[in-house]
Amino acid sequence: MATSVIESGNYELFIDTGFIVNAFRLDNATAGVLDNTTFLLDGNTEFAPMLQYSTNVNLKRGRRDVGDQFSAGTMSFNLNDSLAGGTLNPLYASSPYVDTTGLFTLAPLRRVSFGRYNGVGTFITLFVGQIVSYDYNYELGGQNTVTVYCADDFYLLAQTALAEYNVTEELSSTRLTNVLNLPEIAYPVLTRDIETGTQTLGGAAAWTVPNGTNAKAYIDQIQQAEQGRIFMSRTGYFTSQPRIGNTLSGSVADFHDDGTNIPYNSLGIIYNADLIINRASIQHLGAASPQVANDLASQAKYLIQNYSDTNSLLHNDAAALTLANYLLVGEPEATFNAVQTDYLMLTNAQREALALVDIGDTITITNTITGGEVAQELSVEGIEIQVNVKSGHRVTFYTAATVIVYEFILDNAIYGKLGIQDPQPVLG
Repeated sequence: MATSVIESGNYELFIDTGFIVNAFRLDNATAGVLDNTTFLLDGNTEFAPMLQYSTNVNLKRGRRDVGDQFSAGTMSFNLNDSLAGGTLNPLYASSPYVDTTGLFTLAPLRRVSFGRYNGVGTFITLFVGQIVSYDYNYELGGQNTVTVYCADDFYLLAQTALAEYNVTEELSSTRLTNVLNLPEIAYPVLTRDIETGTQTLGGAAAWTVPNGTNAKAYIDQIQQAEQGRIFMSRTGYFTSQPRIGNTLSGSVADFHDDGTNIPYNSLGIIYNADLIINRASIQHLGAASPQVANDLASQAKYLIQNYSDTNSLLHNDAAALTLANYLLVGEPEATFNAVQTDYLMLTNAQREALALVDIGDTITITNTITGGEVAQELSVEGIEIQVNVKSGHRVTFYTAATVIVYEFILDNAIYGKLGIQDPQPVLG
């Protein structure tokens, strides 16, 4: 079942009911056949379509600024229980969402997913998480509604504490995997996408994880040492990407304001003083003093703009100093940091392309200004979506500057020149 959203496509919002369907049943002529591919040993959990009772869905994922940590992605929506005939009331004993024990199954921590169907009917997921709160609002003589707030799995990790953990020296990706494997977390292996890290984390006594350490806070420490991205993907995978460095140009979406490619209706530019870091101080857990990197020319112009980390997980002074130098940004750079578009402006092919864009992807934004055009290739750091059945789908991509290494292109006037430095071509 799908709900049509004006000038945007077909969408659905699913909530886990807790009921098991297509389960193997002994002595049943259909469901009890051995090696059955339809009726499985454990069955599958039933997900109820709910967008038919809602008018709008809002979700946020990722971060707005590259210097921020990734927080839990969130989604909220309202349900009209008057339209649902009262079945969404958690106190209605005859609701189809009440199990044999009398428990209302559309409960907190039930899984939810929201997405859009593409042209061949495949469900393209935009958010996966669980219900955090299910607030029923009764209005005498009016419509009874439910306000539902959801969060992705980072919410669960933020509710979990680690037991004392004696770590060994290892890559950040190995540390992350081992933390997720701990019995107090036991994060599902099949929903992980962890790329090999570039940084080694310390393993002596100084790096021992104290009992009671918040799991999400420790994961943030790993990310802070690696300086990559750790986030929940649009499909609900725990995703870790290594330290952000040079990026081989490969834009997945090109936004233009001249009537070509993907149009947009709003564009933000960031050019702030807080982008400057001209002194970075990194002290790892086993050190007696920090490693400091300075950009003296920037300090002379802007005074000292400092970044400090006194409990880095990095394994030695050399790695700490490398990170300190990596973090230096001596001059502010004007960068497109938010692009917004409405699906009603787009073709079906453009809508389907944008539905697949996720955090860490590269997009291109071109803006027409007096005297010509400015084009930037940027990394996607955050995504915000508002879907209203009557007004359509609006998406905002929050972006950050990235160092692009352009692919060498034969016979190209710019990218076909050997030995040029800016931009620098590489053989791809």
